[in-house]
Amino acid sequence: MVFDGILLSIIIGFLRKGSLKGLADFHVKHGWIFPVLLLIEVLVFILQDKILFVKTLSNYIYILVYIVGLFFLYINRHHRGFTIILIGVLLNFIVIAANGGRMPVSIEAATVLDPVFVDMLKNGDLYAKHQALTSTTNFGFLGDIIPITDPYPKSQVISIGDVIMNIGIFIFIQWLMVTSRRTPSFKGGETA
Repeated sequence: MVFDGILLSIIIGFLRKGSLKGLADFHVKHGWIFPVLLLIEVLVFILQDKILFVKTLSNYIYILVYIVGLFFLYINRHHRGFTIILIGVLLNFIVIAANGGRMPVSIEAATVLDPVFVDMLKNGDLYAKHQALTSTTNFGFLGDIIPITDPYPKSQVISIGDVIMNIGIFIFIQWLMVTSRRTPSFKGGETA
């Protein structure tokens, strides 16, 4: 959902006559952290079914990725939208950490997804960082419980944290594309 939110935000930014030139002036502290975390998540997703060591530790790796990601967002919270993104990521972290490093997914909500994924959840199989939401799930209301389907082009199930995170991403990208373009004194992330 995050990548969808970024893409939609960029499209709306262009429709508002915005530009990606603000990226050239935009600076974050420890900017290398985000791509490294993304790479780690992709590698864990690819390797967890191939390497037992990765599968065994994947839930701890996801928790560590969230902790480092929260640190990154916290030290850059002065940028427009980052505090909202931080809140969304924190909500996802709470439910994942409270459930052993796995994001609980509502089987009822997941019926909009590929039946193979639903069967995996029902069988107790792990799929990436997901597991079935059950009566013993902690903070289940923060899990992936919101189904999204037609007319949205890609069916998926998201969490309250995902929604909040995407609001923050939208605010940030609109500020970066539209507001920074109109502000001659743009200093790479200062909020007004």
